[in-house]
Amino acid sequence: MHSNISIFVPHVGCPHKCAFCDQRTITGEQKLPHKEDVERACLQALGQVDDISDTEIAFFGGSFTAIPREYMLELLSAAYKFVGEGKFKGIRLSTRPDYINREVLDILKKYGVTSIELGAQSMSDEVLDANERGHTAEDVRQASRLIREYGFELGLQMMVGLYKSGHRQEDETFNEIMAIHPDTVRIYPVVILKNTRLAELLASGEYKPMSFDEVLSLSTRALGAFTESGIKVIKCGLHASEFVEKDMVGGFYHPAFRELCENRIYLMKMESALHDANSQGTTPNDMRVTFAVGKGCISKAVGQKKANIQGFEKLGIKVKITEDKELGLYEVRLIDDVTAAHKFSIYNKKQLGKSKKCGCFYCCEIFTPDEITNYLNESEGTALCPHCGIDSVIGDASGYPITKEFMQSMHERWF
Repeated sequence: MHSNISIFVPHVGCPHKCAFCDQRTITGEQKLPHKEDVERACLQALGQVDDISDTEIAFFGGSFTAIPREYMLELLSAAYKFVGEGKFKGIRLSTRPDYINREVLDILKKYGVTSIELGAQSMSDEVLDANERGHTAEDVRQASRLIREYGFELGLQMMVGLYKSGHRQEDETFNEIMAIHPDTVRIYPVVILKNTRLAELLASGEYKPMSFDEVLSLSTRALGAFTESGIKVIKCGLHASEFVEKDMVGGFYHPAFRELCENRIYLMKMESALHDANSQGTTPNDMRVTFAVGKGCISKAVGQKKANIQGFEKLGIKVKITEDKELGLYEVRLIDDVTAAHKFSIYNKKQLGKSKKCGCFYCCEIFTPDEITNYLNESEGTALCPHCGIDSVIGDASGYPITKEFMQSMHERWF
């Protein structure tokens, strides 16, 4: 699993202060790192990181290629000692698109840099100018082309809900980033911090931010579409920080912002699958539905505080979510009860122990758990029916109805 050794270089190197920026609050850092700090961080990580071959030394927080050249070389030289065979994978850094050129990229290549992230923020020149970025969308395009030409991994950072960015400008940014198709993306909903130009514009009424739900919807679209197209979203939402929570005066901060976006992606996917079933006339008559999602994704589909499940319940739909390792991230499949219930007939000793009633979908007999005496794979436990001896037993702890009718339906499906 990829990891970073994060070294923050707060604000140094930025040619001016953007309307939204207060790096000391965002990073929580004020002290500039030097050679000794880099070496100390790398030595410490060597003994702690599980997989050094997929770990990068990461310089974040400022515009790395815009810092004084001597200082940049000091940091790179210190990090480069820890890159190579039997050491870390490489060096990752973030910078401005207007501080990328061939001379800079030659230096970065020499010192083992592997990944470069550009703070694009928006691909609308109107929005970039209004937020005092000091570069254009074309600078992002040109820098991206050069980075790709040199063989670096390309990352783009985008901000959602900036001053003077409406839905048209957000669409422009989304479409342009999709077209550039970077390797990675970071999605940052705007957080308005004290002592920034955005805070002044907010206080004066000049800046009227979108609603939280609008920004959540735009971020959800980006997260889903980027992921589906093969762009890895390595961050969605500003990281949880006491400094941000203390100094924010507005914007769209939530400590679990990515989770909110993922919950919404799964909700939309489940609604779409149900709509397709309705169109085809295959919706279960009793309004009980089961959705399958990928491994480790059940909590994302359930939603925070079971919000997605409860939303369906308000419509009179009882939802069960199960896991299917064949499905990928954000993939959903609607499955009928007869199909979904089958998995509870395998390795089911614990489940049957919690049940009050059991049934066999081979012989369709109904019985109590204490009648079961034989199991396959005794340690893991797949029950054999006490009446017919077939491994087709499920219990009511599975959540499915243990009735003659349901057993017959399962028999017709599986035999």
